[in-house]
Amino acid sequence: MYQELEQLIPADFPGHSRVWIYQSSRPFIDKEEHEINEQLHQFYAHWQAHGAPVRGWAKLLYKQFIVFIADESDVQVSGCSTDGSVRIVKSIERQYSVNLFDRMLITFLVKGKAQMLPFDQVQYALDKGYIDQDTPLFNNIVNTKDELMQNWLVPLSKSWLAGRVTFATADNKA
Repeated sequence: MYQELEQLIPADFPGHSRVWIYQSSRPFIDKEEHEINEQLHQFYAHWQAHGAPVRGWAKLLYKQFIVFIADESDVQVSGCSTDGSVRIVKSIERQYSVNLFDRMLITFLVKGKAQMLPFDQVQYALDKGYIDQDTPLFNNIVNTKDELMQNWLVPLSKSWLAGRVTFATADNKA
């Protein structure tokens, strides 16, 4: 786990809280980040499921990821309440001319910044030394807060992508 996440994610949500992550096709500038966080706050402050308030949280992280968390201890999020979160994500897409549903963009944490690569360029980046097996990858398929805290940022070699790339060894580096 990366210590920085502890500062970004609210501690008062249980580990089983549901998580949804949407990755932007580009980083947002400061002004956009502020506007988006305000929209997300307005959404989760009024988030409901079947007329009952959802205890939720949402924020733009690393200028590129919209993260939603819902504590389902009392109210289950499904159907219309999930659709509501998707609607705000689609609205942000239109408003800022970005794609938040492209799963073919892979993002790594390089020198403290989110850096995206198209899926088909990851091997090239490895071969050229832009990234290596220890470069943290954003694993956007986590489902719970515990998974978010423990597995959202994982070294490439321990990620779902590891089996789809070839890592340089001491023999083939020379």
